Amino acid sequence: MSRTVGIGHQNFEKLIKKDYFYIDKTKFIKEWWESGDEVTLITRPRRFGKTLNLSMVEKFFSVEDTQRSLPVSRPGGLDITRCRKGSGCEEDFPHVGSGSLFQGLAVWEEEKYRRLQGTWPVIFLSFAKVKEISFRSARKKICQLITHLYNQYDFLLESGLLNEKEKSLYQEVNADMEDYLASEALSNLSDYLMRYYGKKVIILLDEYDTPMHEAYVGGYWNELVCFIRNLFNSTFKSNPYLERALMTGIMRVSKESVFSDLNNLEVVTTTSEKYEDSFGFTQEEVWESLKEYGLYEQREQVRRWYDGFTFGKRPDIYNPWSIINYLDKRRFSPYWANTSSNGLVGKLIREGSPDLKIAMEDLLCGKPLHAQIDEQVVFSMLDADENAVWSLLLASGYLRVEQFEFYDSGYPECRLKLTNWEVTAMFRRMVAGWFRQSASVSAYNTFIKAFLLGDVDAMNLYMNRVASATFSYFDTGKNPSEESEPERFYHGFVLGLIVELTDRYRITSNRESGFGRYDVMLEPLRPSEDAAIIEFKVCNAKKKQSLEAAVAEALDQIDRMHYAADLEAKGIAPERIRKYGFAFEGKRILIG
Repeated sequence: MSRTVGIGHQNFEKLIKKDYFYIDKTKFIKEWWESGDEVTLITRPRRFGKTLNLSMVEKFFSVEDTQRSLPVSRPGGLDITRCRKGSGCEEDFPHVGSGSLFQGLAVWEEEKYRRLQGTWPVIFLSFAKVKEISFRSARKKICQLITHLYNQYDFLLESGLLNEKEKSLYQEVNADMEDYLASEALSNLSDYLMRYYGKKVIILLDEYDTPMHEAYVGGYWNELVCFIRNLFNSTFKSNPYLERALMTGIMRVSKESVFSDLNNLEVVTTTSEKYEDSFGFTQEEVWESLKEYGLYEQREQVRRWYDGFTFGKRPDIYNPWSIINYLDKRRFSPYWANTSSNGLVGKLIREGSPDLKIAMEDLLCGKPLHAQIDEQVVFSMLDADENAVWSLLLASGYLRVEQFEFYDSGYPECRLKLTNWEVTAMFRRMVAGWFRQSASVSAYNTFIKAFLLGDVDAMNLYMNRVASATFSYFDTGKNPSEESEPERFYHGFVLGLIVELTDRYRITSNRESGFGRYDVMLEPLRPSEDAAIIEFKVCNAKKKQSLEAAVAEALDQIDRMHYAADLEAKGIAPERIRKYGFAFEGKRILIG
């Protein structure tokens, strides 16, 4: 009988106790512990099991679960491996000896780790909810999270281990505490817990970069970075009470921003070979899961939709969120892509240069992108450096590395593609949504219908309505692309407009056919539909060229350069190939 598929569980203990669907990732505990790294940052895209794995690490090491079963008779130096009776530990104190949560899992196979379980004080903090619109509220939210931690350990006030000044500082920890106290709060708590348990602490921080992502979008980046830098320095660098620390996030924020003092930081990104299969499901794990739920025959569709992630040298990694939802609902849908607003990604592409838009459209058509990737995302560069945008998309999981090589610059030159069909579908909907959002929905839909019917008069009417409403929204830079690089801008505009037709046409652009390179070609996926070739022309202001003359020039170029050659070679009759000239003059468009 297959296990129940529970959606959205991030608490390891609850998942195991209820015997919900779970793929064993506990070997990560052994791999991480034996690495010997003092402070580890692991970056993975969202919904890749980062929070669940940190919960797993907490439950494995935390002395708190042990203490629930083993009363403390003295304030410090607790020997958590002892039993009151001296024998029968597993019976009397299951968290000490039996490891009830971990029995049958990979980490429990070695006696060394069975003895290690439940023997360390652990501080677990998550910044996942720090999504504020101002620095003041973000700072207050972080301080409130730290205050909640202190409340969990308020038994320390009665332990006899803190002097009166320390007790006073302890009680001053609150959502509005001073900067000096906030920056030292986690280090101080580490000190108190070490005295109590007689061991240094393990600190786990989940979604460390969420506040910084929001700060960039909200415009308070510099203020937040200063606050976070001081907190991280005292917690992870100058903290003498720290045994190990593990942080997770989506991206590696530049060292100059928040990690300037952390020379003890081991960074594991998506191109690192460490922990390759610890986050996400391998193909073997997915295949076994499909067998368990009687879905093995769907494996090739599952591969097309959800495969594509590569970590280190390990290809064929699947996003857990998508697989779990597919096992539960048994239908294909962009589950992972729909779990975020994708606001920053959309903003960067929509407001990007014409070259960036063209590259994005090529990616949507299945073409690869060659870019120099810096895995340290520098937020201040996102508006000026296209490579920074591609780096962000790679870290976020929207792109995958097909091939990369290191050069003297120190940055890898990568061959990138959209990760899988799920991501492709998400971006196509995003681009189509820009037009619906900025223009009249009825005008947009009517243009698409007119295009499919070949109704040129209606295409002209509604294309001009869409263009008038959309241009200022689609390109909001300081130097509008329709003025600085007009042909590229209009090219990108029309490609974005027809992207919704990709379920009916194979859309390609800037490809060779006949004696030149056409602008856009639509090859029908259904034998009953016509093909189309589109050529763009921008009116030549110096020659005082009219829209009608520009249309005629475009149509003449299609015939003269024999752009229909590729379509005809595929058996499409000439009479089934529509030819359109799109002429542009500012926000005025004429289609012929």
